[in-house]
Amino acid sequence: MNVQTPTRVESQLTDKGYVPVYTTAVVEQPWDSYTPEDHEVWKILYARQQEVLKGRASDEFLRTQREMGMSPDQIPKFQDINKLLMDATGWQLIGVEGLLPELDFFEHLANRRFPVTWWIRRMDQLDYLSEPDLFHDLFGHVPLLMNPVFANYMAAYGRGGVKAHGIAEAARAAATTVVDGVEHFDEAKALSLGSDALTNLTRLYWYTVEFGLIRQADGLRIYGSGIVSSKGESIYSLESDAPNRIGFNLERIMRTKYRIDTYQKTYFVIDSYEQLMEATFPDFTPIYQRLAAEDAIPAGNVLSSDVVFNEGTGEGWLTDGDV
Repeated sequence: MNVQTPTRVESQLTDKGYVPVYTTAVVEQPWDSYTPEDHEVWKILYARQQEVLKGRASDEFLRTQREMGMSPDQIPKFQDINKLLMDATGWQLIGVEGLLPELDFFEHLANRRFPVTWWIRRMDQLDYLSEPDLFHDLFGHVPLLMNPVFANYMAAYGRGGVKAHGIAEAARAAATTVVDGVEHFDEAKALSLGSDALTNLTRLYWYTVEFGLIRQADGLRIYGSGIVSSKGESIYSLESDAPNRIGFNLERIMRTKYRIDTYQKTYFVIDSYEQLMEATFPDFTPIYQRLAAEDAIPAGNVLSSDVVFNEGTGEGWLTDGDV
């Protein structure tokens, strides 16, 4: 990996909203260049979330976070965390400038490297940012990498992502023909061969790693990083009557659309981290092909086959925008 001088790569605001900008660079964390405001932003967010997560975050998330020794005093150093992670589960943090292309992201996970955006949001972005930053990545994602089962799930997911990328590319190639110099693409054939594999797999990541809930003996708790790093969604995901809370089902999740612009309409609940790991054991190739014949499920729908913890009222839901 080539380590470069870090820059801050953010999504671009256009007349069509925010457009993601991708970067493949791996950079050293420029810890000495963090400003007093950067450390103050970390302090505010950290202290606020620690208070919000009491009684809401999973016991394992809180335990592993304590083991990592994170504090509100200053932005943690990747090199300090890497010593703990390597001893615990063989993972390492790498600094990145922003969003990674899918294949790069999968390859890092498959090799037990977790990409962490080196820069932190500004003071005027405390409550909302359209993309992951250092606080989301480090506070939200990294603690559970100290848990061996969850760490194995993340690595298995990365390997599955590399494979899904290859399946999707091969399906698109097989469905493309050239007749008299004109390229023709057979979308139905591509779908039947698994061209939507990445979409299916992305939904799994979204509804587990980013926005997952877990059932403990004392009730539902949060483990997904997108929730634990958000004050508003930490409360909404557990206490609002609006969203659905549904038991984990692999293929159901892979068919379910989600929201990138609002709180989720549906949260899926696992019984244990072992359940996630077991879900990665099967070969997903026939699953992708089988799902090609099934319609995607709107984000807020509840099916008769669902294990329902809470059927949401739908209050405040937008009628469009599921992806």
